[in-house]
Amino acid sequence: MPFRTIEQRHTGEQHGFIRRLISPGDLGERLKPFVFLDYLHGHVPDGAGFGFHPHSGIATLTYQIDADVAYEDTAGQKGIVRATGLEWMLSGGGTWHQGFIHPHGDTATGFQLWVALPPGVEDGEPVGNYIAPEDVPQIGSVRLLLGEYRSVRNPIVAPASMTYLDLVLPQGGTWEYQPPASHRIAWAYVYRGKVVADGKPTANELLVFDESSGALKFDAHEPSRILLGTAEKHEHPLVLGSSSVHTSRDSLKRALERLRAIRDELQRGSRL
Repeated sequence: MPFRTIEQRHTGEQHGFIRRLISPGDLGERLKPFVFLDYLHGHVPDGAGFGFHPHSGIATLTYQIDADVAYEDTAGQKGIVRATGLEWMLSGGGTWHQGFIHPHGDTATGFQLWVALPPGVEDGEPVGNYIAPEDVPQIGSVRLLLGEYRSVRNPIVAPASMTYLDLVLPQGGTWEYQPPASHRIAWAYVYRGKVVADGKPTANELLVFDESSGALKFDAHEPSRILLGTAEKHEHPLVLGSSSVHTSRDSLKRALERLRAIRDELQRGSRL
């Protein structure tokens, strides 16, 4: 079985308890539809987070492993996402949301992923989904955060063919995965422990694999956790706003007008 090779290794940029691993202006162009990834880890004060802020043209998926998150969005969703559950916000043509973290202990660990949306979907109505921990599929050592794995499908309807996993490996464990043939995009982030991939030891860094149809293989030298994404390539340009990613300037312009209208409503209601 041919295995993919590592093309790039990236440690990200640290900002307090957040490490930015992928941004639309750098690795996001190479890994699209995965255009943004933040790794949250460290001491997080109870109630820390982000007030209302806008997005358009993307879907965000928030996954907190050991913290609950209080969320609200202008698409009508509001509530608590319990630890290991998921908050999915398909922003479409524009929405605002906010989230506040309530750790279970002294530290918190989690991720926020942005997925670029295809034409049509990027201009659609926003949709928010909260997935309870018990509804996130667990297949052996793999927690399925998005897409399909071993004929099991996550309840979130992804905008394109993609798979997003959280993998736990014991010391000495080996895991092999053959993505669908169309999934030329593949990356992994070893966020706990140490593993060998493509014959190279790695820890605490994002791995970008070649755009082939090969398999992925990880050998754990110590107890480890790996976040992993594969997908069909997003064959569209990335047209960037401050918190938006679209496929055309016209789509971005329409979204910015909608976001300004929502902002005005929030201000009239003293929410901003």
